[in-house]
Amino acid sequence: MLTFEQKQAVIESFPELTKKEISMKRVNYHFKDSLYEKTIVVEKLHPNGNGFVFVGDLLRYENEANDKGLVNIRDYDEQQLREIIEDAIQYLAEEQEAEEPIVEIWRNREGDKLELAFEQRSWNIYHGENLEEAFGTYESAKEYLLEEGFRKKN
Repeated sequence: MLTFEQKQAVIESFPELTKKEISMKRVNYHFKDSLYEKTIVVEKLHPNGNGFVFVGDLLRYENEANDKGLVNIRDYDEQQLREIIEDAIQYLAEEQEAEEPIVEIWRNREGDKLELAFEQRSWNIYHGENLEEAFGTYESAKEYLLEEGFRKKN
């Protein structure tokens, strides 16, 4: 686990974040260029090492985030902390509609067809018009499709 000072050093290596001290020796880090009302990326970083990063509804963090879209970073190492902060900044800096649509067709031996589409920050698998599964990363969606016997068709 990184110390409070080590976490601060990692966070402060992101020049787009601004530090704001709050109560009980805790600090928040704001992203002023956020396209949304939410500007706090790192919330309530405490000298005991506890703190949170806002990831909203990014599926990559669906198993870690609470109902407010916050992930506890108490036990994060430096690489994990950098990655989650980069993801949070990107999340607040990009308009969802600006993402390029990506669609792939996958088939199994029986000829069944599934569509893998990147939409609104998630990888969705469709059978016809029906959503079958949603994943936070391409790798997770690909692994699922391969396990189910599907292969990508060009």
